[in-house]
Amino acid sequence: MTVSLCIHGHFYQPPREDPWLGRILIEASAAPMRHWNERILRESYAPLAWARRLDGEGKLVDILNAYEWISFNAGPTLLQWMRRAAPEVVSRMREGDTHSKIRWGYGNAMAQIYHHIIMPLATARDRELEARWAIDDFRFHFGRDPEGMWLSECAVDTPSLESLAAHGIRFVILAPRQAKAVIMSGRTIPVHEGSLNIGEPYSLSLPSGASMTVIFYHGGLSQGIAFERLLHNGESFWNRIVGEAGALASSTGGGPLLTLATDGETYGHHFTFGEMALAYVLAQGYSKRDNIRLTNPAAYIAAHPPVHEVILHEPSSWSCVHGIERWRSNCGCSDGGHGGWNQQWRGPLRAALDLMRAAVDAHFALAGKECFSDAEAALAAYGEVLADPAKSEDFAAAWFTGSTDDHDRAWRLLSMQEQSLAAFASCAWFFDDIARIEPENAMTFALRAMELLRSSGGPDLTLPVMKELEKAVSNQPESGNGAAVFEREVLPRQDDAATLCLLAYLLLDSEGGLPAPGDSAVYLWPGVSVELFPEVMEHDSHSHGSAVIRANHERMGVNHIWRMTLPGKVAFPGIPLISLADAEMFVRRRGADEETEVRRKVRDFARPLRDWLLSQVLRNRERVRRPEMQAVAAHVLSLTDTWIESQHNVPVPEYWLGFMPYLPVEAMCSEAVTDKQRVQLKALCDLHLPSRERALAASLIREHVLAEIDDDAGVGAAVQHSVQAGDDSSLALWVRRARSMMPDMDWWAVQNRVWERGLKRYPILAKELGFR
Repeated sequence: MTVSLCIHGHFYQPPREDPWLGRILIEASAAPMRHWNERILRESYAPLAWARRLDGEGKLVDILNAYEWISFNAGPTLLQWMRRAAPEVVSRMREGDTHSKIRWGYGNAMAQIYHHIIMPLATARDRELEARWAIDDFRFHFGRDPEGMWLSECAVDTPSLESLAAHGIRFVILAPRQAKAVIMSGRTIPVHEGSLNIGEPYSLSLPSGASMTVIFYHGGLSQGIAFERLLHNGESFWNRIVGEAGALASSTGGGPLLTLATDGETYGHHFTFGEMALAYVLAQGYSKRDNIRLTNPAAYIAAHPPVHEVILHEPSSWSCVHGIERWRSNCGCSDGGHGGWNQQWRGPLRAALDLMRAAVDAHFALAGKECFSDAEAALAAYGEVLADPAKSEDFAAAWFTGSTDDHDRAWRLLSMQEQSLAAFASCAWFFDDIARIEPENAMTFALRAMELLRSSGGPDLTLPVMKELEKAVSNQPESGNGAAVFEREVLPRQDDAATLCLLAYLLLDSEGGLPAPGDSAVYLWPGVSVELFPEVMEHDSHSHGSAVIRANHERMGVNHIWRMTLPGKVAFPGIPLISLADAEMFVRRRGADEETEVRRKVRDFARPLRDWLLSQVLRNRERVRRPEMQAVAAHVLSLTDTWIESQHNVPVPEYWLGFMPYLPVEAMCSEAVTDKQRVQLKALCDLHLPSRERALAASLIREHVLAEIDDDAGVGAAVQHSVQAGDDSSLALWVRRARSMMPDMDWWAVQNRVWERGLKRYPILAKELGFR
């Protein structure tokens, strides 16, 4: 008897973007990556797109796209970020869905509730928006309508399922303990997690007359993947699957479905190399070993329609044994990290956000009459713009009424509603204290929604919301209550014309892109753009002018007057770097906390931009004419025994940190650098190169090797000692040299490129990279 195996991955990260800039700022706890999205992308989402299989000797024998063989959902807000940060991974997801549809008739991808809110706690209108926007996002990314939708935390009740069914969603995946009873041959039979037959799909009748198909995952095996060590060994993982499949087949008969469901981050982020164990299991599945074959939910349901009905515990979820209390009360469910802590703060946090949401909805209903031909229909259709901003003009033409000012107000109203919903992402209540980044982010989105509420003619809710937050007492006495957290951590994040002009000026300056008087220049973030119109530009003294700021399609106003003082401090002769401590903005001063927050944001962006500037000096040194830049290039290229030995045991001056990441690249490519010098350079980097600069050095090495593989003359020409295209032995030599200096360097991207181009084309390089 053949058992069908479906492995589902839930890929989601909470919204982390700064609501004003639309960009994620640095999160120190995610080091060596800049923030957690970036780190989990590298540890899980990307490795699954190019998952490795090794032989018994540890040699690389296969690279497969796991998204082609697993069922998966990807959160819309995560996909938006990945589309900018890692479009190649999104492409692999889309390719996986396409190939699975060709193979099985149905694609692997499922939709997901847009902001990952707890649907049973949402209003009817919010349920509608979350489902509609999720479908719009899915259509944009996968080019088809979704058959299934992942419910946040599997939180379910009848109204939530009605919302999904109304939009054509046919199935959901739930935990087995959410089943209350099954109806077989007219008899209602109570069930529990241990007695429910999870090997078949069930239908659930809805009051509207619609129905929803429900698939239940295997609780014990899914738990073993997520929290035990099943991913430590691929063969052990497979044997466990075989055992559970056999037990399921013997107890149910027919050709049952074994469904596993975990967070996608389990593979690689929670368990290092977990994606390799998954790749091994998928290889066994697509070879139909042990009479087990791979499938996805939609394909299985099409071949095996439900014959029995199910009744659910309502409301219920997978991660709270008390139903959905984890997201509104002190039910006792938490991550268990601090015994003795309580979660009394959950209720007041939700009450504060509910207060904000009610005001936002009431204002939208009133103000929307003046801005839209049909405000509610426009809001429902706004998901198309969230998925694809290129549709903004057509959207405005279809729905907006009135003058240009009315159009600006309309965009603010729509953004207000989106930010309000973002505040309700489930993770704000999931953990054990209000003084964590997740509740702080929720309050930040709420702050942005309240700002848009006020700027579009609504009331100021700051004081009423803070009054509710005072009741949310932290378990940490030094953190106070929710109002203190809001005032200390959230309010300083807020940007206005002053801070945005300051950020744009400093970042344009660090990129060398400040305009001359009479010209203009734009600094663009995903969520806002600032166009500066200078009147006076004196780099060593005062600069001033005006600016136009646009946020999410709206024009925030013109002729914001800015004035800047930037003393010409230098960290290396002739190279001015941003002096954050002395930068001043004379538009509106709001206090030390806000100024500190602005400087933090500038630091988030200034370092990579400075590194970019220095890399241009090195890569374009033949065209550098400024004497000081030529002097810098000469210093960097002077890799002599004397210089390295003299620096070996002394702290590296700060200005050298900007250049050190580029030294290994030169040492890898240059025939003039000796092996001894490379060993000395390794010691220097080990002693003095911080983790972030070390990551940059590795990135630059990979970039140069990839450029040579691609035969990209524009990049390859930047290195004087470039190898000939297709010179396999020279490329392998580069890799050996780089490893001698940075033995812990990650060659993942280079392995992927060699695999895609063909191992036969690069036999020596492939062997150096660990292929069999």
